[in-house]
Amino acid sequence: MEPREIALLAASAAMSKKAIDPVVLDVAETLVITSYFVIASGGSDRQVAAIADEVEKVLREQAGVKPIGREGEREREWVLLDFADVVVHVFQPEEREFYRLEKLWSDAPRLELPAEEGPLDPVDDR
Repeated sequence: MEPREIALLAASAAMSKKAIDPVVLDVAETLVITSYFVIASGGSDRQVAAIADEVEKVLREQAGVKPIGREGEREREWVLLDFADVVVHVFQPEEREFYRLEKLWSDAPRLELPAEEGPLDPVDDR
């Protein structure tokens, strides 16, 4: 599976757990360490953990990838899953607002996300 497909699958998995405002940024032109950021929020520490767990489970089962790193597990304010070409950030709203990754990487193109029950092949909305 290509990194773009993995990123969209991760966003879809987050959406299945009712993630708040999921975003996929194509950071390949800006960063050399990864190609895509998937950013989402959960309304509580439990939801942040549930979203991160679901993303990891779905990517392992459907894409055959597992994270090379997982951080923030204990605090559950910002869980980061590193899949090399795709990095997933799951925040609580206050943390997301504080770090403002979307603003920091505002020049990166955003991918259009599928409807929750829709296809996983959206167009790039550059």
